[in-house]
Amino acid sequence: MTDDAARGTDDASGGSDDVTADATAHRDVVVVGGGPAGSAVAVFTARYGLDTTVFDRGNGALPRCAYLENYPGFPGGIDVDVFRDLLAAHLKDAGAALVPDHVVSVERPAEDGPFVVETQDDRRVAADAIVAAAWYDGSHLDGLDDDEMFEAHEHHGEVEERFDPEYADADGRTPIDGLYVASPAGSRSAQAIVAAGNGAHVARSLLADRRRDRGYTGGLVPEYDWVRRDAEFSGEWADRDRWREWYENETDDDADVSPERHEELREAYVDEAFETRVTDEEAERRAEAGLERFVEVVGHDRVLDAVDDDAIHEYVDDTASSEGSDAGATSDDSNDDPARVDDDATCEDDDRTEASD
Repeated sequence: MTDDAARGTDDASGGSDDVTADATAHRDVVVVGGGPAGSAVAVFTARYGLDTTVFDRGNGALPRCAYLENYPGFPGGIDVDVFRDLLAAHLKDAGAALVPDHVVSVERPAEDGPFVVETQDDRRVAADAIVAAAWYDGSHLDGLDDDEMFEAHEHHGEVEERFDPEYADADGRTPIDGLYVASPAGSRSAQAIVAAGNGAHVARSLLADRRRDRGYTGGLVPEYDWVRRDAEFSGEWADRDRWREWYENETDDDADVSPERHEELREAYVDEAFETRVTDEEAERRAEAGLERFVEVVGHDRVLDAVDDDAIHEYVDDTASSEGSDAGATSDDSNDDPARVDDDATCEDDDRTEASD
């Protein structure tokens, strides 16, 4: 749902993975950490159209979990490795790039310039925004030279510096423009589902700031990533003028944008609203595709192994029976086809003509 007029230079070209050594690539967003928090951040930013790269070496807290039992949506729990595979697949499908590398430093050479990220494998990436989403100490942020980030922490009798989970506010914003923190975030990093929710919340803060910079004000600043049923666009809401009226009501009266920019943003917003319209048929298609993608990631063998053998045999028998019935109906229909009868009669007439000759 990208709109260049509404989002400036933002586009939907996310997912680039050409982050190589000895070169400085540029990204809209770099996320440090690909666990539940970082993955949630990247899904939201990539789906918005921001070119997003996630660095994750797999050293987070989640692999230490033997089995994930309290993540909503998996009533029987889920294997941690399978869950991580699903996170990675979601990143890819959303358009983000997942790079198996460890970030060692983040700096900002120029006060108003981009951040520069360096990794263990000698990659260099420039980014407009950084989202810290790794559970470890945050030492990779030392290069930003803000002593307020760290606090003394005693661990087994030794005093060490650790990232202060209170450095960012409740929305993940920090005193450094463009730097956001989804993790470490104290109690908001304590469980996988909590961390994921916090990551999504921080991503929405980042997107709100981008939208505010584009000229949106008031109730138009927050980004809502969802699609609407066709029925939502009935009655007065089927009319673009009703959406224009809503836009005007949500805009701050003292918005500091030119009349031309205001109209441009308004029309882009209305266009976006109608792009979220999904028919019942399309919703059904997406549901089937989503289930197929889930099975693909989890693995067909795993899924089949989990299904009772009797259920599989019954399904195969029912499918074969149904296909046989369809084939029989098709054959009967062809015999009733007037065109087919006429063709046969013509052939018989031709045969009799040839015999008489």
